[in-house]
Amino acid sequence: MRQTADSLAIQLEIDEWHLGDTVAAGRLSCFHLGLAEPAEAGRLSARNAPYVLETLRVAVRLVSGGQAAALVTGPVHKAIINEAGIAFSGHTEFLAKACGTERAVMMLAAPGIRVALVTTHLPLRAVADAITPDRLEATLRITNRDLSHRFGIDRPRLQVLGLNPHAGEGGHLGSEEIEIIGPVIERCRAGGMDLIGPVPADTAFTPARLADCDAVVAMYHDQGLPVLKHAGFGEAVNITLGLPFIRTSVDHGTALDIAGRGVADERSLLHALAAAQDMAMRH
Repeated sequence: MRQTADSLAIQLEIDEWHLGDTVAAGRLSCFHLGLAEPAEAGRLSARNAPYVLETLRVAVRLVSGGQAAALVTGPVHKAIINEAGIAFSGHTEFLAKACGTERAVMMLAAPGIRVALVTTHLPLRAVADAITPDRLEATLRITNRDLSHRFGIDRPRLQVLGLNPHAGEGGHLGSEEIEIIGPVIERCRAGGMDLIGPVPADTAFTPARLADCDAVVAMYHDQGLPVLKHAGFGEAVNITLGLPFIRTSVDHGTALDIAGRGVADERSLLHALAAAQDMAMRH
């Protein structure tokens, strides 16, 4: 951090912080972890991949132990971590495993729209096989619980998308809606959840439909997130549901092409910080 600040001629006061220290209000305190090789803005290094994951492990310890109220993360480059020989599909799965949570849910929120995902970073041809009754039901229950617990929404209303065009067109365009999605929705409704669906994805994001629900549950990453990012890119926040602590993040990737130039848009990070603070103060 000091290296980047110096390269951009930014005056930055940083307190060196150690595990167990009290963080002073209004100060930037940093815990030092050594790099395998010096960092260079915009250049990836597989040798530093373990460092990236160690920062997350330390952060999990802090927030799990009550030394931090929430965890707010920036983007990481998944490919370079995998190139280092470390299996890594994203923050959501890593954090769930790090704190012993069986399943977590990625949800992005922007003004007027929230989208939770049943599957996250999978090749498209693997998505249908990954949508199992257990995974879908767990996603619905976690989303319903955390919208109530973290956001204070009384009896959240969820709009659940179908997987196939036209939500399967009565089985003529796919059977997942009939065999998996519909039955899980009915089972969760019987348990008291307020669910709409399966809804065709191409009509789910109209203003009238969004006004009638608290969140959309999409079956895969690019089914729901392009709409959300079009509606609120720069203001959207990535929120991990199902963890025993609060975790928010930005709505974008690493943007290596502009790294170190001092031109990055900080709005999503500020929104992520504000969202984490709001949830922490609520509890």
